[in-house]
Order: sequence, then structure tokens, then C-alpha cells
Amino acid sequence: MSRSLNKVTLIGNLGSDPEVRSTTGGNRVATFSLATSRAWSGANGERQEKTEWHRCVVWNSKSSQLADVVEKYVHKGDKLFVEGRIEYRQWQDKEGQTRYSTEINVRELIMLSAPRGGGGGDFEGEAPPRASRTPTPKAKAGAGSDESFEDFPEALQDQDDDLPF
Repeated sequence: MSRSLNKVTLIGNLGSDPEVRSTTGGNRVATFSLATSRAWSGANGERQEKTEWHRCVVWNSKSSQLADVVEKYVHKGDKLFVEGRIEYRQWQDKEGQTRYSTEINVRELIMLSAPRGGGGGDFEGEAPPRASRTPTPKAKAGAGSDESFEDFPEALQDQDDDLPF
């Protein structure tokens, strides 16, 4: 039996507020663009940076209301962890041209930004729930591991990411 894996993991920032709509069947879907950046030193020692934009799609399902959570708690500029699968689509536009789209179908989402102040929400000053269908990466790290990215902010800001692969 052959196996395959289609899995994408991203940590990035939202470029704009999510768009949430309902399908004709009543299902809710949220879409947003997530920016990921990488920086490196060029051949002349000059610092360079490149930002990639990822179109993310989040659906409500029987087991999860991720699109509703995105609508309520996720805003432009927020830092998110998303995990899902990559999907390629093609369609014909109004002029008959073939169009292509690459999307991340999100299965897990964790809000990494600090909660927004102001109170008055359902959680009365508490952080919103983590919106995931599986245990969070911190929970998967194992017992006795109290470390998080907040404990080591320099781990996310490494300037030298010229990896050999």
C-alpha cells in the first residue's frame, strides 16, 4: 500500500479582516490571506526579505465551528498558526479564460496574538478559545514542557535561515 501526505503548516500575519459567507446549503466559510516572510543575507551581505501570501479557507463542520471562530476573533494583523492541506483549483471566468487558484484548506487554527482589549465580549476579558480540532503543538510537546514561543521570542526572529534544503 502506498501512502501520501498533503500537510501545510504556516505561522503568519493576516493581511486583512477575514471574509465570512454562507453557502446556498447554509454552511459557513471564512477566507483570509496569511503572510509569511523570510529574511536572509545576500551574496553582498545585504539583508533581503521576501513575503509570500497564502489564501486560506476555513469551513464550519459537524465537529468544529472554525469559520465562526475566525469571524468573531480574528482580525487584520493577527498572528496565526494554521495547519491544513493544499488544494489547487481551476475554473473558467466570465470571458472564458482558465483561472487557477492555490488554497490552504485549514483544519487547525491557533491564535498567537495577544487578545484584544475592551472587554464586553463573551469571555469578559479572557482570551478567546483556541480553535482547533486536534491538540495544540504545546500539548503535543510532552509532559513537563512549559516552554512556549513567548519564552524565546528570538527563536522566531532568526536572521540566518539559509537552510541547506
